[in-house]
Amino acid sequence: MLTKKLIAEAIGTFALLFAGMLSIANDATLLGVAFAHGLAIAVMAMALGTVSGGQFNPAVSIGLSLTGHQKWSDTLAFIPAQFVGGILGAFAAVAVAGQEAMVRGGYGAAALGNGVSVGGGLLAEFITSAFLVLVIVKVAIHQKSVLGGLVVGLTIVVGILAVGPISGATMNPARALGAAVAGGTWANMWIYFVGPILGGAVGAWLANYTEDLRPKPVPVGEMN
Repeated sequence: MLTKKLIAEAIGTFALLFAGMLSIANDATLLGVAFAHGLAIAVMAMALGTVSGGQFNPAVSIGLSLTGHQKWSDTLAFIPAQFVGGILGAFAAVAVAGQEAMVRGGYGAAALGNGVSVGGGLLAEFITSAFLVLVIVKVAIHQKSVLGGLVVGLTIVVGILAVGPISGATMNPARALGAAVAGGTWANMWIYFVGPILGGAVGAWLANYTEDLRPKPVPVGEMN
Protein backbone atom coordinates (compact mmCIF):
# COMPACT_ATOMS: atom_id res chain seq x y z
CA MET A 1 0.00 0.00 0.00
CA LEU A 2 2.82 2.41 0.83
CA THR A 3 4.38 1.80 -2.58
CA LYS A 4 1.14 2.87 -4.27
CA LYS A 5 1.05 6.02 -2.13
CA LEU A 6 4.62 6.90 -3.07
CA ILE A 7 3.90 6.40 -6.76
CA ALA A 8 0.83 8.63 -6.47
CA GLU A 9 2.81 11.38 -4.75
CA ALA A 10 5.56 11.17 -7.37
CA ILE A 11 3.05 11.31 -10.25
CA GLY A 12 1.23 14.32 -8.86
CA THR A 13 4.44 16.27 -8.25
CA PHE A 14 5.70 15.26 -11.71
CA ALA A 15 2.53 16.75 -13.23
CA LEU A 16 2.94 19.99 -11.28
CA LEU A 17 6.49 20.57 -12.52
CA PHE A 18 5.74 19.41 -16.05
CA ALA A 19 2.71 21.64 -16.53
CA GLY A 20 4.09 24.58 -14.57
CA MET A 21 7.48 24.76 -16.25
CA LEU A 22 6.04 24.31 -19.72
CA SER A 23 3.54 27.11 -19.15
CA ILE A 24 6.45 29.43 -18.34
CA ALA A 25 8.53 28.19 -21.27
CA ASN A 26 5.57 28.84 -23.57
CA ASP A 27 5.45 32.49 -22.44
CA ALA A 28 2.06 32.15 -20.80
CA THR A 29 0.68 35.18 -18.98
CA LEU A 30 0.75 35.29 -15.19
CA LEU A 31 -2.87 34.12 -15.23
CA GLY A 32 -1.96 31.25 -17.52
CA VAL A 33 0.97 30.20 -15.35
CA ALA A 34 -1.21 30.38 -12.25
CA PHE A 35 -3.90 28.18 -13.75
CA ALA A 36 -1.38 25.71 -15.17
CA HIS A 37 -0.02 25.10 -11.67
CA GLY A 38 -3.36 25.26 -9.91
CA LEU A 39 -5.22 22.98 -12.32
CA ALA A 40 -2.37 20.48 -12.37
CA ILE A 41 -2.71 20.10 -8.61
CA ALA A 42 -6.51 20.10 -8.79
CA VAL A 43 -6.82 17.30 -11.31
CA MET A 44 -4.07 15.21 -9.74
CA ALA A 45 -5.49 15.66 -6.24
CA MET A 46 -8.94 14.61 -7.40
CA ALA A 47 -7.50 11.66 -9.34
CA LEU A 48 -5.01 10.41 -6.74
CA GLY A 49 -6.34 11.83 -3.49
CA THR A 50 -7.93 8.53 -2.51
CA VAL A 51 -4.54 6.84 -2.86
CA SER A 52 -2.17 9.11 -0.93
CA GLY A 53 -4.18 12.19 0.02
CA GLY A 54 -2.91 14.09 -3.00
CA GLN A 55 -0.36 16.23 -1.17
CA PHE A 56 2.46 16.60 -3.75
CA ASN A 57 4.22 19.05 -1.45
CA PRO A 58 6.64 18.44 1.46
CA ALA A 59 5.31 21.52 3.27
CA VAL A 60 1.81 20.06 3.20
CA SER A 61 2.97 16.65 4.39
CA ILE A 62 4.98 18.14 7.26
CA GLY A 63 2.10 20.40 8.28
CA LEU A 64 -0.28 17.44 8.38
CA SER A 65 2.06 15.41 10.59
CA LEU A 66 2.77 18.31 12.95
CA THR A 67 -0.97 18.63 13.60
CA GLY A 68 -1.71 14.92 13.91
CA HIS A 69 -3.45 14.38 10.57
CA GLN A 70 -0.81 12.02 9.17
CA LYS A 71 1.74 9.59 10.55
CA TRP A 72 5.33 10.83 10.45
CA SER A 73 6.37 7.57 8.84
CA ASP A 74 4.17 8.39 5.84
CA THR A 75 5.46 11.95 5.64
CA LEU A 76 9.10 10.86 5.76
CA ALA A 77 8.38 8.42 2.94
CA PHE A 78 6.33 10.89 0.90
CA ILE A 79 8.94 13.67 0.82
CA PRO A 80 11.60 11.77 -1.18
CA ALA A 81 8.90 10.60 -3.60
CA GLN A 82 7.73 14.18 -4.07
CA PHE A 83 11.26 15.40 -4.71
CA VAL A 84 11.98 12.61 -7.20
CA GLY A 85 8.68 13.17 -8.99
CA GLY A 86 9.34 16.90 -9.20
CA ILE A 87 12.83 16.48 -10.58
CA LEU A 88 11.65 13.96 -13.18
CA GLY A 89 8.78 16.28 -14.16
CA ALA A 90 11.23 19.16 -14.57
CA PHE A 91 13.52 17.17 -16.84
CA ALA A 92 10.52 15.94 -18.83
CA ALA A 93 9.49 19.55 -19.39
CA VAL A 94 12.99 20.40 -20.59
CA ALA A 95 12.94 17.42 -22.96
CA VAL A 96 9.61 18.53 -24.44
CA ALA A 97 10.26 22.29 -24.74
CA GLY A 98 13.97 22.21 -25.53
CA GLN A 99 16.83 24.08 -23.95
CA GLU A 100 16.24 27.35 -25.81
CA ALA A 101 12.69 27.77 -24.57
CA MET A 102 13.67 26.75 -21.08
CA VAL A 103 16.57 29.19 -20.95
CA ARG A 104 14.22 31.95 -22.12
CA GLY A 105 11.85 31.09 -19.30
CA GLY A 106 14.61 30.71 -16.74
CA TYR A 107 13.69 27.03 -16.42
CA GLY A 108 10.66 28.13 -14.44
CA ALA A 109 12.94 28.50 -11.43
CA ALA A 110 11.76 30.39 -8.37
CA ALA A 111 13.34 33.83 -8.13
CA LEU A 112 12.85 37.09 -6.30
CA GLY A 113 11.41 39.95 -8.33
CA ASN A 114 13.35 43.10 -9.06
CA GLY A 115 13.83 45.10 -5.89
CA VAL A 116 12.33 42.40 -3.67
CA SER A 117 14.31 41.72 -0.51
CA VAL A 118 15.07 38.28 0.84
CA GLY A 119 12.80 39.04 3.78
CA GLY A 120 9.98 40.09 1.48
CA GLY A 121 10.31 36.92 -0.57
CA LEU A 122 10.42 34.75 2.54
CA LEU A 123 7.30 36.42 3.94
CA ALA A 124 5.47 35.99 0.63
CA GLU A 125 6.23 32.26 0.58
CA PHE A 126 5.32 31.94 4.27
CA ILE A 127 1.92 33.62 3.96
CA THR A 128 0.80 31.96 0.75
CA SER A 129 1.89 28.54 2.05
CA ALA A 130 0.00 29.12 5.30
CA PHE A 131 -3.17 29.92 3.34
CA LEU A 132 -2.65 26.87 1.14
CA VAL A 133 -2.28 24.39 3.99
CA LEU A 134 -5.09 26.00 5.97
CA VAL A 135 -7.40 25.47 2.99
CA ILE A 136 -6.21 21.88 2.52
CA VAL A 137 -6.88 20.96 6.14
CA LYS A 138 -10.20 22.79 6.29
CA VAL A 139 -11.68 21.70 2.97
CA ALA A 140 -10.11 18.32 2.29
CA ILE A 141 -9.79 16.98 5.85
CA HIS A 142 -12.28 18.70 8.14
CA GLN A 143 -15.06 19.17 5.60
CA LYS A 144 -14.12 16.20 3.38
CA SER A 145 -15.43 18.15 0.40
CA VAL A 146 -15.67 16.27 -2.91
CA LEU A 147 -14.47 19.50 -4.51
CA GLY A 148 -11.46 19.73 -2.21
CA GLY A 149 -8.95 19.23 -5.00
CA LEU A 150 -10.47 22.02 -7.07
CA VAL A 151 -10.55 24.43 -4.13
CA VAL A 152 -6.92 23.67 -3.30
CA GLY A 153 -5.97 24.24 -6.94
CA LEU A 154 -7.73 27.60 -6.94
CA THR A 155 -5.85 28.54 -3.76
CA ILE A 156 -2.61 27.96 -5.65
CA VAL A 157 -3.93 30.15 -8.49
CA VAL A 158 -4.60 32.93 -5.99
CA GLY A 159 -1.14 32.58 -4.45
CA ILE A 160 0.63 32.80 -7.80
CA LEU A 161 -1.43 35.78 -8.93
CA ALA A 162 -0.68 37.54 -5.63
CA VAL A 163 3.03 36.96 -5.19
CA GLY A 164 4.27 35.22 -8.33
CA PRO A 165 6.16 38.32 -9.52
CA ILE A 166 7.47 38.88 -5.98
CA SER A 167 8.83 35.50 -4.90
CA GLY A 168 7.87 33.02 -7.61
CA ALA A 169 5.06 31.69 -5.39
CA THR A 170 6.25 28.10 -5.28
CA MET A 171 4.59 27.35 -1.93
CA ASN A 172 6.29 23.98 -2.37
CA PRO A 173 9.93 22.89 -1.81
CA ALA A 174 9.55 20.12 -4.40
CA ARG A 175 8.42 22.64 -7.02
CA ALA A 176 11.43 24.83 -6.27
CA LEU A 177 13.92 21.96 -6.14
CA GLY A 178 12.80 20.35 -9.40
CA ALA A 179 13.28 23.53 -11.41
CA ALA A 180 16.57 24.28 -9.67
CA VAL A 181 18.02 20.86 -10.48
CA ALA A 182 16.93 21.06 -14.13
CA GLY A 183 18.21 24.59 -14.63
CA GLY A 184 21.10 24.74 -12.18
CA THR A 185 19.63 27.84 -10.52
CA TRP A 186 20.13 27.83 -6.76
CA ALA A 187 19.94 31.49 -5.73
CA ASN A 188 18.10 31.96 -2.42
CA MET A 189 16.91 28.35 -2.53
CA TRP A 190 16.60 28.22 1.26
CA ILE A 191 13.68 30.66 1.04
CA TYR A 192 11.64 28.09 -0.85
CA PHE A 193 12.17 25.49 1.83
CA VAL A 194 11.94 27.56 5.01
CA GLY A 195 9.03 29.77 3.93
CA PRO A 196 6.66 27.00 2.80
CA ILE A 197 7.51 24.62 5.63
CA LEU A 198 7.03 27.22 8.37
CA GLY A 199 3.97 28.66 6.64
CA GLY A 200 2.48 25.21 6.16
CA ALA A 201 2.96 24.42 9.84
CA VAL A 202 1.22 27.64 10.88
CA GLY A 203 -1.59 27.10 8.37
CA ALA A 204 -2.25 23.57 9.64
CA TRP A 205 -2.24 24.79 13.24
CA LEU A 206 -4.66 27.61 12.46
CA ALA A 207 -6.98 25.20 10.69
CA ASN A 208 -7.07 22.93 13.73
CA TYR A 209 -7.36 25.82 16.18
CA THR A 210 -10.31 27.42 14.43
CA GLU A 211 -11.99 24.03 14.09
CA ASP A 212 -11.83 23.65 17.86
CA LEU A 213 -13.65 26.97 18.22
CA ARG A 214 -16.75 25.79 16.35
CA PRO A 215 -19.86 25.38 18.53
CA LYS A 216 -20.20 21.76 19.59
CA PRO A 217 -23.54 20.09 18.70
CA VAL A 218 -25.81 19.64 21.70
CA PRO A 219 -27.15 16.10 22.21
CA VAL A 220 -30.91 15.88 21.66
CA GLY A 221 -31.60 14.85 25.24
CA GLU A 222 -29.87 17.96 26.58
CA MET A 223 -31.59 20.57 24.44
CA ASN A 224 -34.25 21.47 27.02
